[in-house]
Amino acid sequence: MTLDELYQVHGTLVFGHRGACAYTPENTIPSFLQALEMGAHGVELDVHLSKDGVPVVIHDFSLEKTTNGTGLVVEKTLDELKALDAGIHKGAAFAGTRIPTLDEVFEALGGRIAVNVEVKADTDGIEQVVAECIARHGMNDLVIISSFKPTVLRRFADTQPHLKLGFLIDPTEPQEVNSIYMSAVKHHARHPFYMTIDRAYVRVAHQFGYRVNTWTVNDPDHAINLAEMGVDCVMSDMPDVMLKALGHRD
Repeated sequence: MTLDELYQVHGTLVFGHRGACAYTPENTIPSFLQALEMGAHGVELDVHLSKDGVPVVIHDFSLEKTTNGTGLVVEKTLDELKALDAGIHKGAAFAGTRIPTLDEVFEALGGRIAVNVEVKADTDGIEQVVAECIARHGMNDLVIISSFKPTVLRRFADTQPHLKLGFLIDPTEPQEVNSIYMSAVKHHARHPFYMTIDRAYVRVAHQFGYRVNTWTVNDPDHAINLAEMGVDCVMSDMPDVMLKALGHRD
């Protein structure tokens, strides 16, 4: 099933934010597999390039928050990143969990779930490396690329026009600034913070042909309200809770 078909069949989708990170170490294989097991329609993850040009899945630009390492991701080779523990911060049960590559995530998920790939860094050539990885795993129709950086999205739009793009909207920027950025980049979906939107926002976005995928929703009542507005996807640290609230599971 493609991403478009998932929207058509299920209505408001639920994506696991960094996997099922309320329960497992964020942006790791155990977290993505748990979201899959819970029945999430997709997962959201974050990508940087290592020093040797490999797309790796980690949120922060630096290593301190989610690993036992220090320094910047971009300054470490893949071997150096793989030597780090990306699970111990979540508890002893996850000790030894590693930072995954984007290839490893796609291999683990096996095309059974959609993936929102957030590109964090405006690194030269990242669009080509990420696109090649997506193609290797036959994921073109199940992936949406998102970023807060218009320059990243513009390069994807120019060089990878077959991929869907989601414009991550910075809630700290004035609305006029975000509108200028969005008007300059071809994209398929808008990704606002959930507290910044209302029914009129969703209606106008849909009138112009944009999906509305919102983050990060952990309250069931908020999820229900967003679904009633017509939001296309909610991203949550607790996909199981959101799935139940929206009637996707008992």
